[in-house]
Amino acid sequence: MPQTATSTQSPPETTTDPGDRVVIRTEGLTKIYPGSVLAVDHLDLSVAQGEIFGLLGPNGAGETTTEGMLTTRVQPTEGRAIVGGIDVVAEPARAKRVIGVVPQTNTLDRALSVWENLYFHGRYFGMGAKGARAAADFRLEQFRLTDRAAAAVPALSGGLAQRLMVARAILHEPAILFLDEPTAGLDPQSRLALWEILGELHREGQTIMLSTHHMEEADQLCDRVAIMDHGRILALDAPSGLKQSLGADTEVVVTAEGPPDRLAAHLQVRLGALRPGSDVRQVEDKVRVALKGVEGA
Repeated sequence: MPQTATSTQSPPETTTDPGDRVVIRTEGLTKIYPGSVLAVDHLDLSVAQGEIFGLLGPNGAGETTTEGMLTTRVQPTEGRAIVGGIDVVAEPARAKRVIGVVPQTNTLDRALSVWENLYFHGRYFGMGAKGARAAADFRLEQFRLTDRAAAAVPALSGGLAQRLMVARAILHEPAILFLDEPTAGLDPQSRLALWEILGELHREGQTIMLSTHHMEEADQLCDRVAIMDHGRILALDAPSGLKQSLGADTEVVVTAEGPPDRLAAHLQVRLGALRPGSDVRQVEDKVRVALKGVEGA
């Protein structure tokens, strides 16, 4: 892992826990879009080195905008963001060198092969030809893509393309890896394969911040999770702590034809008799059911 640089405009990073080093810190970070749309509301946040940190919430909660500000893609309205010791607003070019970003949309170069997407990314970040070739070969093997090295990007499945995007994002060995909805649209097998790879990166010490709409994904991957809504953090803890505070250890998302409010009311009545204490809530066009005592069932 590369050493993170320290901005000359800010003091050295402090830590909240012995042995942990804060590599992401926000202070009053705010984004207001035209039309007075408040997307992120005075966010104070810190992420430790080597941590997988999750931003969890429904559509429009502010997770994607938060990651956008931390990765220089979105200009904050006010507040401060320090990533890898660098003020991302004051020094965006320096900040880009210590981060890797995997956005929601496929940004692979369709005119290049799988291997070339990795090789030229390394060259773009200042790696020599020999180093870029070695790094591309290594990441292909690590991400189980060696047999697809010469393949054209349009020939890749969604899961393989997502793996390639993650491999490209960490090719230059960034201090922090950002992923925005990394498994959105993937089939269950591809999702599990990507989770396995992210777990390997985590064990190697890679700091990761990811946004997701799925509690299962946050529970599976994250050391800590911040639940966001309307641009604010409503709760922040380890997944186990959040489940305990909610009085639930399993969440089920139910969809069906017809009005979701009627489905929610029906489930509330049925589960109230079978499992007292179950929490049934309508969230947009779905119904989320929080259950206790069924984990692993």
